[in-house]
Amino acid sequence: MDLSLSSCDTDNPVAIVVDDEASVCASLGNLLNSVGIDAVTYSSGHDFLSAVLPNRPSCVILDVRMPGLSGLDVQEHLAKNGVHTPIVFLTGHGDIAMSVQAMKGGAMDFLTKPVREQTFLDAVAKAIAIDVSRREIAIASNKNAALFEALSVRELEVLKMVVKGAMNKQIAYALGISEVTVKLHRSNGMKKLKVTSFPQLFEVWQSSPISLRNDE
Repeated sequence: MDLSLSSCDTDNPVAIVVDDEASVCASLGNLLNSVGIDAVTYSSGHDFLSAVLPNRPSCVILDVRMPGLSGLDVQEHLAKNGVHTPIVFLTGHGDIAMSVQAMKGGAMDFLTKPVREQTFLDAVAKAIAIDVSRREIAIASNKNAALFEALSVRELEVLKMVVKGAMNKQIAYALGISEVTVKLHRSNGMKKLKVTSFPQLFEVWQSSPISLRNDE
């Protein structure tokens, strides 16, 4: 099962339809294309999970009941492999138990066939918007991680205490260094992070990888 992202990166959104009914794939594909959303279709959960996902803002539209892997099985596979593409379930055979399981698994919506075109498109648009936001956060996090890598060990120690609200005197006492040295490390660290104020520093810190903040 290859769930890696392709190297192609574009802002054009794509909706991935997984349904064992060819007519459903075709009709949904045409509907999505009509509003400017590219569509990729798969006739089974296995085919989808064997494919390389496009590295684009996207969502997955899953039928619940399919031969072989069900839509819920596919959702579980994606979660276990760290794939966070938003999911919209669309089924003609749903029940309350299925919908509860799907939503607990993180699905954006659970729609029942036949569904109004606008209701479907609204659900897809919402899911894609969430994916766009998730990607923007990830990009900012990766960018900030690279900036933090340029910090010395002492600069990182000082800035960690700064974002927690510690004063220079408190930092100096805790680290066993002078206030002048604290100010120097603080200034150099902020320059490396390309920030000039505490609010900017705090914002960069909050969007940095959680591994840098795991001892907060």
